[in-house]
Amino acid sequence: MTQTLDIHLLEPETAATRAAALAPLLKALGDENRLTLVLLLAERPHTVRELTDATGMGQTLVSHHLAPLRDQGLVTVTPRGRANVYALCCDALVTPMRLLATLASSSPEGLDACRTADGACD
Repeated sequence: MTQTLDIHLLEPETAATRAAALAPLLKALGDENRLTLVLLLAERPHTVRELTDATGMGQTLVSHHLAPLRDQGLVTVTPRGRANVYALCCDALVTPMRLLATLASSSPEGLDACRTADGACD
């Protein structure tokens, strides 16, 4: 049995306009390294040093991947002493990023999130 969602489709013009606005954001998130950084930032703000330690990437590579995320407004930067603290742009982005991370894992929460009423996982 397939679960039915109550989704209202957009008018074609509206959908095309929203898709055009959304494409650059998804492109910025489409890189595995950038997505790793976003998932870490969904947990809490981090300095570049913390991100390099957590990912094993070098400082230059972390900074390189943070740039398109900043350019798209997905990540903010706040100077703190000699370091910069990076955070997700808004709380509204934290929940979907955490949900994606949960769904991508093989945890019971991830499996439960995709189960239909009959217990099957779509």
